Amino acid sequence: MAVNVPGVIVMVVFYLLVLGTGIWASFKSKRKQKKSGATGMEMALLGNRSINWVVGIFTMTATWIGGGFIVGSVEMMCTPSMGLTRTIVLLLSYSSSFLFGLIFIKPMRDRNYVTMLDPFHFKYGKVITAGMSLISLGTDVTWVATTLMGLGGTMSVVLDLPFSLCIWISAAVVITYTLLGGLYSVAYTDVIQLVLILGGLSICVPFVLTSPHTLDISQTLMNNTLNAPWIGQPELKRTWIMIDDFLFFGLGSLAYQAFHQRVLSAASTNSAKLGCIAAAFLVLVFAIPPVLLGAAAASTDWNQTTYGSPSPYERGEVALTLPIALQHLTPSFISIIGIGCVAAAVMSSADSGLLSSASVFTSNIYKNILRPQASDRECQWVVRVSVLVMGVIGTSPTMLNNSIMKIWFLSAEVAYITVFPELICVLFFDISNGYGAIMGVLVPLMLKLLRGDPSLGLEPVLHFPGCTLEDGVYVQYAPVKTISMLSSIAAILLFSYLASVLFNKGVLPEKWDVFKVKAQHSPVPLSPVGGAIEEEEKETLDAGRAKH
Repeated sequence: MAVNVPGVIVMVVFYLLVLGTGIWASFKSKRKQKKSGATGMEMALLGNRSINWVVGIFTMTATWIGGGFIVGSVEMMCTPSMGLTRTIVLLLSYSSSFLFGLIFIKPMRDRNYVTMLDPFHFKYGKVITAGMSLISLGTDVTWVATTLMGLGGTMSVVLDLPFSLCIWISAAVVITYTLLGGLYSVAYTDVIQLVLILGGLSICVPFVLTSPHTLDISQTLMNNTLNAPWIGQPELKRTWIMIDDFLFFGLGSLAYQAFHQRVLSAASTNSAKLGCIAAAFLVLVFAIPPVLLGAAAASTDWNQTTYGSPSPYERGEVALTLPIALQHLTPSFISIIGIGCVAAAVMSSADSGLLSSASVFTSNIYKNILRPQASDRECQWVVRVSVLVMGVIGTSPTMLNNSIMKIWFLSAEVAYITVFPELICVLFFDISNGYGAIMGVLVPLMLKLLRGDPSLGLEPVLHFPGCTLEDGVYVQYAPVKTISMLSSIAAILLFSYLASVLFNKGVLPEKWDVFKVKAQHSPVPLSPVGGAIEEEEKETLDAGRAKH
């Protein structure tokens, strides 16, 4: 099969449009900075906390509408054990994550934090912050890799270009405009990308549904015709698993810096809340096209198409169902539009992952730990270099031939069982301290290893109620991820209390108190650029409040 030249031309035009928007936004950012007198770091990471509610809604929504979201949703719809049932659970969890996130808006904004890890720095110190920052960076890198894999698979199938070439070109475009304009470029390109995603996929859906090779999806919903019913397997025994998935995607999403970056960059607290509420609705709207495409693909007689039998699922190519459906069930020009939609979705999430990881490294590791005396100009260069390095690191794992969902699930689970409970405790429980924070990471990770993980080849040592052996693989029907998350919260509070009692009662000598439990105070507000001197931070915060 020859290279799809018209498709390549269209993609070049699309990339130039997105890149041009990003460059324009970078100039807009510089003008805003000169006018407001904001620091370069404040402008790059948070847009001088001046993102209006319209752009805020777009960028908040685009953060989760990525390549993994679109391609992964189609993949789930065509996987018999998941289907519509599990897909709905996933979509509702992402929608509800914005509503759950409302509880974080006030404490994060009132204390003028720059990243979600700032409260760890002021309450636990440098060591704990460094550890949590590394976990956050790891989840962001995995997120970037996942979104890029969705694009690489789609472009390589339809355009007949090498998988690696598609990914690296796309990554280069994202890195360029993120590096130039920071949050402003990311936010304004999100507007263009969301319009392209919804419009393009809406055009593709009618062609796939009306293909002569596709049966009526209402007839195949629950009937085993050509393929397994696309409703999935809504078995009663899987109820706890679905509840577990709902909670770990919904709450785990709040453990990503990208969400809190949108909250902190909003022009006001009300704008941030409005963005969350609107995004909760828009995520469901944007999910309609990929769900319909997945249902159509699961209702297709592949033997009558140029793809042939068996189906993508039976061939082990279910992760490529979307590009395969676009290529074999739509005209060539329509499949090209579909690729543009996936590319837009990938960029809208990949740029968020890059900027959030650069924010964590620059603010929480470089500025607060490695070089507290670093100037604003130096920090700006660190942000740019971080975007470039994280982009390269995040693109490299895409060469691994793994299912999109496996990487997606693993990344979300790590965030859910470690970062989320730590964030809850550091913000809302005064008793939490560094000793509890350490145990809050070790306990859930230990439980994850003991309960096993088929995707990692780990046999369960700890069998929760309902654990059964099916087809040679142990299946845990208990909500094991949520149990791990709750165990983390319990460990943080329990060991924090024990450490506090032991040191404050003099049972253990004060010289052993490396985390200074006796001298611990509640999290201190942070200045907009993460200054190193506490007195200056308080003055900055007070001055900001006086303006309002």
